[in-house]
Amino acid sequence: MIGLFDSGLGGLTVLRRLRERLPEADILYYADQANVPYGDKSPDELLPLLHANITWLNDHGADAIVMACNTSCSIASLYGWPPSRAPIFDLIEAAAEAVAERAYQRIAVIATIATVRSGAYGRAIGARNPSARVFEIAAPALVPLIESQAATADVEAAVAELCAQIPKNIDALVYGCTHYPLIDDLFALHLDPRIARIDPAVAQAARVYRAAQTAQFANGRGATRYVTTGEPDSFFLSAPSQRSGRDSRVNVRGSVPRG
Repeated sequence: MIGLFDSGLGGLTVLRRLRERLPEADILYYADQANVPYGDKSPDELLPLLHANITWLNDHGADAIVMACNTSCSIASLYGWPPSRAPIFDLIEAAAEAVAERAYQRIAVIATIATVRSGAYGRAIGARNPSARVFEIAAPALVPLIESQAATADVEAAVAELCAQIPKNIDALVYGCTHYPLIDDLFALHLDPRIARIDPAVAQAARVYRAAQTAQFANGRGATRYVTTGEPDSFFLSAPSQRSGRDSRVNVRGSVPRG
């Protein structure tokens, strides 16, 4: 069984890509919505959350852990991953591989404050292509707007303001938070069409698929179980395209140790 973690709704973009590659895998989708957004938290707050979430997925039978939270990956890039029985698939590393494969030289990364502050994307991309220039830009307004399902006009206004901060002569824009592909159509309205828009979920799903060819964690009946530390009804209603007769949901608010 694959454990997939995100702080909230953004991981649904990774889930969709995983389902394209591994339709028969059983997936446990775990969202820590009681603590969303992660992006404005300090490392001292994020590190205990990272440990608690990895421990929870291991304790609940995950044979592989697929990270859909860039902010958690950025903290791991600074402090290391917690002990884990299951292998962990790092989303930032997947994104950096995708950028390197296409040999982009000028790359903008939009991400949460915590991810930008960590410099994780610059390090990961630079390790593969030292000549690349990476511009990391914080987008603190977007995750709360997406999680609250704000009016489209409000979200578009935030996207327009953000796009005005992005250098005009970049080759590619990386969505450094899995929430952002949910509003890709709004970015398309405000960016030069020659700029490639990179969704790391595609590369992450490809990495998991390759690993699954020699491992057993993707065998199953295609069921998805959704678990949130927040309000289950609002979460499940936000993901209608993911629902099927083999899906289930449960709320674990207050049951996950913090700190």
